Amino acid sequence: MKIIDRLYEKVRENGFVCVGLDTSLDYIPSHMKEGKSVTDAIFSYNKEIIDNTYDVCAIYKLQIAYYESYGIDGMLAYKKTLAYLREKNLLSIGDVKRSDIAASAKMYAKAHFSGDFECDFITLNPYMGMDSIEPYEEYIESGDKGVFVLLRTSNPGAKDFEVLDVDGEEFFYKIGDKLKALNDKYLGENGYGPIGLVVGATHSEEVEKIRKRYDKMFFLIPGFGAQKADSLNVYKLMENLNAGVVNSSRAILKNWQNYDDGSEKVGFYARKKAIETYEEIKANEVI
Repeated sequence: MKIIDRLYEKVRENGFVCVGLDTSLDYIPSHMKEGKSVTDAIFSYNKEIIDNTYDVCAIYKLQIAYYESYGIDGMLAYKKTLAYLREKNLLSIGDVKRSDIAASAKMYAKAHFSGDFECDFITLNPYMGMDSIEPYEEYIESGDKGVFVLLRTSNPGAKDFEVLDVDGEEFFYKIGDKLKALNDKYLGENGYGPIGLVVGATHSEEVEKIRKRYDKMFFLIPGFGAQKADSLNVYKLMENLNAGVVNSSRAILKNWQNYDDGSEKVGFYARKKAIETYEEIKANEVI
């Protein structure tokens, strides 16, 4: 089964939540860190989250910056977490946002689609052009790997470049159209391709247009949870509660901090928030 079909089926079975494992040591209760190395503390915390959410989410996203910030110890935790996800037959996104060309891009592809840091999907930045995307195509063509490419992001600075007028419409549509053409070459059985888009849910006037224009592309939807994206916007970026995954990181990872007994029930409260996230967005079906 192609990776994009596996993701579609996971969303169908478990819902569209993407658990963001953006783990910082200060998120971890003291008793879970005591006597442990940085590697073991982060990995054991991630394992606790995974073991309690694997059946209520579609995929896990690891933002590599959190792991890089702890040096070799952090990257060992990154490696161990990805290996654990593969062992459990769970899907992963390496949120690495790579952007380079030629031989350098080939090495990034090798680094994150094989070996110690192997993921099912990675995130890419397209602003150097399509020759920064093409080196990943050999992995995409096999059906075993996929990418999510930045399109319309939710940060305030997105206005600096993404929405500049180019031939009468926003620049990000020019990027999306080129990626759509590439994606259409590799559609899976469920009608979607392995080249997805990162689309923030904070721009209510755009979400329906984006979903309609890129109807065969899966979306990675950030901004829900800590960034407070509107649940109706998120809902509109999906199709029948599929064709997208909704990332929530801090809101899930740190939910235990909202409860008196939270430090002893980290996984329980992570699961609770993952379910609440799904239900809040799903509730828009009745509107």
